[in-house]
Amino acid sequence: MKIAIYTLGCKVNQYESQAMEQELLRRGHTMTDFAGPADAYIINTCTVTAVSDKKCRNMIRRARKGAPEAVVAVCGCFAQTDPEAAAALGADLVMGSAHRIEFLDKLEALLKQRQAPIVSVDPAMARRDFERLPAGSAIGRTRAMLKIEDGCTNFCTYCIIPYARGPVRSLPTEEAVAQTVALRQQGYQEVVLTGIEISSWGRDLPGRPSLIDLLEAMAAEPALEGLRIRLGSLEPRTITEDFCRRAGAIPALCDHFHLSLQAGSDRTLQRMGRKYDTARYLESVDLLRRQFGDPGITTDLIAGFPGETEEDFQESLDFLRRCAFSAVHVFPYSRRPGTPADKMPDQLSREEKEERSRRAIAVAAGLERQWLLRQSSLPRLDVLFEDCRDGVWRGHTRNYTEVLVPSAENLHNRCLPVRPSGIGESWVTGTLLP
Repeated sequence: MKIAIYTLGCKVNQYESQAMEQELLRRGHTMTDFAGPADAYIINTCTVTAVSDKKCRNMIRRARKGAPEAVVAVCGCFAQTDPEAAAALGADLVMGSAHRIEFLDKLEALLKQRQAPIVSVDPAMARRDFERLPAGSAIGRTRAMLKIEDGCTNFCTYCIIPYARGPVRSLPTEEAVAQTVALRQQGYQEVVLTGIEISSWGRDLPGRPSLIDLLEAMAAEPALEGLRIRLGSLEPRTITEDFCRRAGAIPALCDHFHLSLQAGSDRTLQRMGRKYDTARYLESVDLLRRQFGDPGITTDLIAGFPGETEEDFQESLDFLRRCAFSAVHVFPYSRRPGTPADKMPDQLSREEKEERSRRAIAVAAGLERQWLLRQSSLPRLDVLFEDCRDGVWRGHTRNYTEVLVPSAENLHNRCLPVRPSGIGESWVTGTLLP
């Protein structure tokens, strides 16, 4: 059967989609483009913002309207938190943010014999076991993802994800190392460790190992020599002197760290329910720079949180500049029913949130340009090349600088030295070194 998958949301969703893709191929199905004809359409959904929910609903409607005879199957976080809405839009199968193999079993059953719509969503907060799925990457990708953790118990006041994903569950050390070795043997040169909250990895395992313990276990495996290991988003308090000292001794670890910020105002951070203040966050940034020199440090910022004053927002903008991030993802605050922030007073208007987002994006663009100029002044960048468009190859350095190089050669999945020559909107340009 021809099956198409459309993925919304985070790297965890991307990982789970590629895992389903691998499993479907193993079962003899053919993967096809979501825009074309298919026997079944899978929509792997996200619910992190109201905009995400809208996109999910639109994709379900599009699949249902475009292929009335096909099976439309919906999974992921939107399906977990609002399965009735997904079913009402015409989905034939609705499951949540877990049990992907069972989801595919039910999909195959529907392909063989259509029946009444199936809605089967478990209570996320009752989950205790880590779901094993095949690691890897979507077809043609050079960077593999390995999900090492699921769930979150931070319960930030604006976030619905803990209710969609449940408590922390971790992939045991031995299995994580074995899966990474398998990916290396398949030819991948970089593996991204991902999860809903990877800083919490290990807290549910015997002995409560930490993320740096896992990294050291990977570094001790001879079969992983030469592999680049990249970390997903980190909670700032993960970055301690001990973490940096031990991380600095791991050659495989990429010097790129995504530290979730959300606000640069202590008053706003407190109302968000974050577990750090700006002083602790800045300490993490300083520790990383002390150990790694000039690592890529990226972050997220929410603009227009309930009760955020102009003074609060200016503090956030000033803090972005003080941290000198290499990139900042800016989001206007999105109300999520069922979260404490949704009921907070002093909600800002859409216009106010969008205006603040524009101002934050402008600051972020200036910081990114400064970062790119620093990278372009280096004599050499080592780039893992990923894909080509119109004769120009694109890849990333270890610190996650995007680099574009014209070449008639096939550079796919090759790590090569580049001489920088300039910068673009969000990338460095260059030429291959001999």
